[in-house]
Amino acid sequence: MPRCCRSCSPPDRAGPIMAAAPTAARTLAEFATGLKYEDIPAAARERARQCIIDTTGAALFGSRLPWSRIVAGHARNCGGNGSSRVIGTALSVSPPAAALANGVCAHAFELDGLRKPSAGVHPGAILLPAALAVAEERHAGGRELLTAFVAGTEVMFRIGLAAKQTTEALGFHAPGINGPYGSAIVAGKLLGLDAARLIQALGIAGSLGGGLLAFAKAGNGAMVKRLHMGRAAEAGVVAALLARDGYEGPDTVLEGQYGYLEAYARDGDASQFTKGLGTHYDIVHACLKRYACHITAHTPVQSLQELRAEHGFNGDDVAALTIHARHKILSHHDIREPRDVAGAQYSVPFCAAIALYYDVNDPLAFSEAALNDMKVRALARGLTLVEMSETEKGGAWATRVGVTLKDGRKFERFAEEFKGTPASPLSTDELRTKFMRMAGADARATQLHAQLTALEDVSDCRTLAIGSVD
Repeated sequence: MPRCCRSCSPPDRAGPIMAAAPTAARTLAEFATGLKYEDIPAAARERARQCIIDTTGAALFGSRLPWSRIVAGHARNCGGNGSSRVIGTALSVSPPAAALANGVCAHAFELDGLRKPSAGVHPGAILLPAALAVAEERHAGGRELLTAFVAGTEVMFRIGLAAKQTTEALGFHAPGINGPYGSAIVAGKLLGLDAARLIQALGIAGSLGGGLLAFAKAGNGAMVKRLHMGRAAEAGVVAALLARDGYEGPDTVLEGQYGYLEAYARDGDASQFTKGLGTHYDIVHACLKRYACHITAHTPVQSLQELRAEHGFNGDDVAALTIHARHKILSHHDIREPRDVAGAQYSVPFCAAIALYYDVNDPLAFSEAALNDMKVRALARGLTLVEMSETEKGGAWATRVGVTLKDGRKFERFAEEFKGTPASPLSTDELRTKFMRMAGADARATQLHAQLTALEDVSDCRTLAIGSVD
């Protein structure tokens, strides 16, 4: 039979069979399953411990808030009588329900940490709830929990970095999108999944993420932002449990067609998924917050607090207030008339105004009282927000504040670091002070802080004193 063309003909001889390159999910899963506590550098272990201490305190503080109690009630109604505790309560529910409720508690008042430089990730509020939920059910120890937490952080940070800060420009809330991958790693490692099953968990997690930034433009409903961390924590636990039982997801979920990068990013960098994996521990870039507001407000808030202390003025003395900031602050955080506390915490102008009237070291400075304070509202409304040139030094959170007082004095301060970043970390005493303020400063809080400080000595995570604060 004649051949129509050479391309239709069988090859004259077999060429070499090229093995397909491993997918990002496979490389990440193999790293996570193989990670041992002893592999983790001391600095990375210490940063993980600090993040766990900080997040636990934030969750205990958050557990008292009305929006957290709503979700705790949902967990009680839908989570059955499980063995995973809802932090700050007497409830024990299923692992997914506990992860949901505890993630909401941890992010309930903008007190949990991130990464610097930013990658759109919230390690504590997403990974710790997932870790606690599974560790408690399996009676895992503190060393296992910490190792799983580091594994999840290394994976989630890299997935966030690969999107190159473009996810939120599209209207998605990045932690709700990348978070389920990290919590799937944490839960899967604590469940003892092998790499093949953990790949499936990542594939499933990609279909469980979500979270929109509509609240930033609507001017209302910002409470839903708290839910995004809880859902991300819950999603990873669900993904790991389904994978354990044989459910499957695509192994190209991260870099493949219609996968994470293609769907949720623009000009993403797939090389970031595995860059430095196992040699550079990215958890050292974890950033702890000092104030109960969005991270983009931290440099102007700290600058204004410092200027107040140095020159003895407050909001009543201010004739004009200007903040020079990066584009994202103008596009996402320029909210002048917030209608709820969550919206106020997300608004850079409003947080700056609060900093000129209140002691923002106290989380309750960001309260209904401040939200309804007409002086704060007037100052936020009149603030001038200017976009910084891309050629100006500093990263995404850099700001320059300018204050003109009614007596004619003028002050200016540039900052790109704030207390809590890797370059200016909270000291051990400062972190303990923050924890005790959040956790209640009672005997139970003292016991819990001691347990978390020596986390590797905890043989069963169910002995951690995270119960009722009532």
